[in-house]
Amino acid sequence: MSKKPIAWVVDSTAYISDTLAAHPDVHVVPLAIHFGQEQYADGIDLTSDELYDRIRNAEEFPKTSQPAAGEFAKLYEQISENYEAILAVHVSAKLSGTISSSKTGAEIAEVHMECVDSLALSTGITKLVERGIVLQERGMKLEEIAAQLRNEVKNLRNYILIGNLNQLYKGGRMNGVQFFLGSLLQVKPIIQITAEGELKAFDKVRSQKKALNYLVDKAVAAYEQDNVRSIDLMHGNVAEQAEALKNLIHEKVPGLEVRVGAISSVLAVHAGEGTIAILWHVPAE
Repeated sequence: MSKKPIAWVVDSTAYISDTLAAHPDVHVVPLAIHFGQEQYADGIDLTSDELYDRIRNAEEFPKTSQPAAGEFAKLYEQISENYEAILAVHVSAKLSGTISSSKTGAEIAEVHMECVDSLALSTGITKLVERGIVLQERGMKLEEIAAQLRNEVKNLRNYILIGNLNQLYKGGRMNGVQFFLGSLLQVKPIIQITAEGELKAFDKVRSQKKALNYLVDKAVAAYEQDNVRSIDLMHGNVAEQAEALKNLIHEKVPGLEVRVGAISSVLAVHAGEGTIAILWHVPAE
């Protein structure tokens, strides 16, 4: 029996859209979430509700870790039995060591693989894989697809509204003074994934209402100025608020497609409950 040409591999920081979930050639490698000595596979061992409940009540804040190279090697050996090559798209190397583990795993398994650093996470990965599958269907070869995706990572735009300052504080990503002042003044931090794949503070907005209007304005500008016709709206356990934001965007730009989804559990550990993000790729010229 002849082998299929390409297997697609993502890590669990990616948003698994309906397209990816239904595709037989897409494989997901989970990162791990640690509560003390307990370890859970992202997206497998804990539901989102269970995770948020545990975070709220945990004395020790959870940590996350990348998959071991051996996990990738085992998967790649299995994949190589049915596929000629692998195209892996991973979370930014500036945010996780996952891509390094993936490459090492491929070397151990001695498989033909192209690895793309998304310089992003969540739907920043998803959109690249969906795009790559389309290019494959058009007849493009592995190396050509990988080169095209590496070129398109620079087109990502994103604005991330941090939802839970208490979670950031408990996780050690905010000092006591910042937490006190932020809570007192009801400051809503906006962060971005930069063109280099790093997370950096971008802006601060006073009040939740102003913050949501801020995101609406960014979506409208993307539609009107950059010819964007589809964006992703991701949330941390606030589905109703995300749907309300989607409706606000559609009031301003009815022609803009807005895909709503939940951030993965491992991202929820870092971003915080109540986080809302909008992400899109500017159309390639």
